[in-house]
Amino acid sequence: MSAPSQRRAHGGKTIYGARIGVVMVDTVFPRMPGDFGNMVTWPFPVMIKIVRGYSPTKVTTLPAEEMMEPFAVAAEELVAEGADGITSSCGFLSLVQEELRRRCGVPVAVSALMQVPFIERLLPPGKRVGVLTVSTRLLEERHLVAAGAAADTPLGGCENGSEFVRIFAADDQVEVDAAAAERDVLQAGDELMARHPEIAAVVLECTNLQPFTRALRDHIGVPVYDAYSFVCWFHAGLAPRDFGHPGSAPSPWRER
Repeated sequence: MSAPSQRRAHGGKTIYGARIGVVMVDTVFPRMPGDFGNMVTWPFPVMIKIVRGYSPTKVTTLPAEEMMEPFAVAAEELVAEGADGITSSCGFLSLVQEELRRRCGVPVAVSALMQVPFIERLLPPGKRVGVLTVSTRLLEERHLVAAGAAADTPLGGCENGSEFVRIFAADDQVEVDAAAAERDVLQAGDELMARHPEIAAVVLECTNLQPFTRALRDHIGVPVYDAYSFVCWFHAGLAPRDFGHPGSAPSPWRER
């Protein structure tokens, strides 16, 4: 007679199957496929918590001290609801990484900028990672250093394009010319590469740049990494692919 089944489900959370919790900046602009706020972007479930009142303008200009508490509270709520890891929808929030890491009790990866030092170690000697952001005026050394990147990391911004900045650096725009925004991003990539021929890979700080990642990579011809690639890597550790044990099928029942 065969042994009784040992298939068991484990509790302790409210929501299951969504490992990643996203603290989201409060916006009204279109979030196209590829953006954090468009759910078709994700190959796995995520949980979202909007931090009301914290618009793009506030998040890119406020001192870190004024953002830590509301974003930490949102992250703590996501963890209480079931998230096993926390990220955010804005690279500028590297400034709150340490506070969230201290308070949440789970792994925290708030900014795509955190990829910069790792990717730079992959490149041939003498090559650098460049960062493309919505505004080089707003992205400061403090944001880079908080993410573990070098203070002199080469930066490029979309300031010379009107459509991308008009939409994604504003608090009240609800319609975007996606083709014009893409042209702005490609132009910004060209300018960054022209100023810094040592660049061999690019990291996109802004999650609103993600819908254009593939077009930019094809245009400038070097690897391009963004917050989507970062969070997919992050998620892979929280929920590794289950290949099962030798001689047995993987079980869908065990989750902690």
